[in-house]
Amino acid sequence: MAKGILGRKVGMTQVYDENGSCVSVTVIEAGPCVVLQVRTPERDGYSAVQLGFADKPRRLASRAERGHVTALGSRRQKAQQAAGATAVAKAECEPKRFVREFRTDGEQANYEVGQVLTVASLSSWKKKADDKPLFVDVIGTVKGRGFTGVMKKYNFHGLCASHGVKKAHRSLGSTGQRQDPGRVFLGQKMPGRWGNERSTVRGLKVVRCDEQNNLLLVYGSVPGHNGAFVMVRETTCV
Repeated sequence: MAKGILGRKVGMTQVYDENGSCVSVTVIEAGPCVVLQVRTPERDGYSAVQLGFADKPRRLASRAERGHVTALGSRRQKAQQAAGATAVAKAECEPKRFVREFRTDGEQANYEVGQVLTVASLSSWKKKADDKPLFVDVIGTVKGRGFTGVMKKYNFHGLCASHGVKKAHRSLGSTGQRQDPGRVFLGQKMPGRWGNERSTVRGLKVVRCDEQNNLLLVYGSVPGHNGAFVMVRETTCV
């Protein structure tokens, strides 16, 4: 049973469901993912499984990234082994571009370092739901739109644009009060950076699962641009 899987947003398209209706779906390349580490309460203080997705060329990976997935035989490792310390298991794979952890509820025993998870591991979620529609949560980073004004960011209507009005038509207007309270309240909507934030879309229905090509088709939109990395996990809101 997989707690979650990592992937990459491919794009959006349209498919026909079993009823012949055309639905808009987002295609996600889910896996294969390699289990890099297994967190335990005894050693790390919490239970989790760490997954890695998409190989990173060795020439672009730092020594720390390479040493995270394979034993490099450094002086520190040799000194620890000579002192009798237990060596941490390595996945013995290529460095990964996208590494994330999924919290587990005492289920870390089901994972082994070096294990490969594919989109076929999501079938256990459907079996548990008695062949009912599968729903997932998708976590990603929304598109960054830079520094924007209030009309674009919050849909303000702007100031008057009639004759004689000062050229501040896209201004946000007054932000403060009178002498009492004499300050700007926290959370006041103002111009600023928009986007480039972590976002979770919950309860997306899985329309199709292509195990041969490691593709997952979900009904609805997914945050991020085409090619952005995402996390897919079992939902708890449906």
